Amino acid sequence: MKKRLSAMLIVITLLLVGAGAYVLISNGNNELPVGFVQGNGRIEAEQVEIAPTFAGRVAQVMAAEGSLVSSGALLVEMDTDELSAALDRASAEVALARQSKAEAEAVVIQRESQQRRASQELDRAKALLAGQNISMTVFEDRETAFQVADAVLGAAKARVATADSQIAAAEAEVRRIAAQIEDGSLIAPVPGRVLYRLAEPGEVVGAGEPILTLLSLENVYMEVFLPAREAGLLPIGAEARIVLDALPEFAIPATVTFVSPEAQFTPKQVETLSEREQLVFRVRVRIPKDLVIERIEHVKTGLRGIAVIRLSSDDTWPEYLDRRIPPELFE
Repeated sequence: MKKRLSAMLIVITLLLVGAGAYVLISNGNNELPVGFVQGNGRIEAEQVEIAPTFAGRVAQVMAAEGSLVSSGALLVEMDTDELSAALDRASAEVALARQSKAEAEAVVIQRESQQRRASQELDRAKALLAGQNISMTVFEDRETAFQVADAVLGAAKARVATADSQIAAAEAEVRRIAAQIEDGSLIAPVPGRVLYRLAEPGEVVGAGEPILTLLSLENVYMEVFLPAREAGLLPIGAEARIVLDALPEFAIPATVTFVSPEAQFTPKQVETLSEREQLVFRVRVRIPKDLVIERIEHVKTGLRGIAVIRLSSDDTWPEYLDRRIPPELFE
């Protein structure tokens, strides 16, 4: 019995030693070396609201939730029938203003002819008055006739200028309405994935009211929170690696693009109470755009993981943080 008990104790001891050695080896392999800092977070992307600039009825919505859209893709068409009618009216007003200008220019030609004739008669009257061949009354009548003709000509030219202003105003109205019609076609400003579809065809929405919410895949990042002693050493542009819980054996290259200038309390999504109790700085590490585009079909927000940041370019990345995701993994 004593021999069996001794054998069991030896086996248990060996198991404990083996387990301890395994833990030490595992921790040793992934131990973060000096010159590197890390924080936990989740993959996020900028949200872009797709909304009309004017109130109106939704005619068509081309994208469903979860759809992947490219930059410049047509997403929403607003009902622009009323605007099209207003555009036709504004175009007609432009034509009417141009016709009014043509008529005013014809009147100017007529008034110029009358003014020249009145000027010539006034010149003759001056010559006749100098030879005392006409009375002063006749001369004054000719002078008055010239002044009237000159004033009428000035008024006719003023009407041409007014017609020019009317044309400019009508053309500006045409451009304004045309711009509104163009704004009725809502396009994707960036490549992304539709997160929410908030309105359906036939619904009336207000100006600036979102119809779609788009996750911009041009700016995919992870935000982590680091203590001041670590955040203070971070240069903008520092290299980083993102390791996701879903792919713990691979590292995604990233770059530090933002370090908050002000400290804050750690947000509640950080699970560890001790971490939430300290003041930290928000740090954003961004995944390169070309890498996102390369695997855009597989980009998902909300995935949790850690971001490891290298403080100095002289330090060498540990092997387990330099294993890139192979392309064939997503084929």
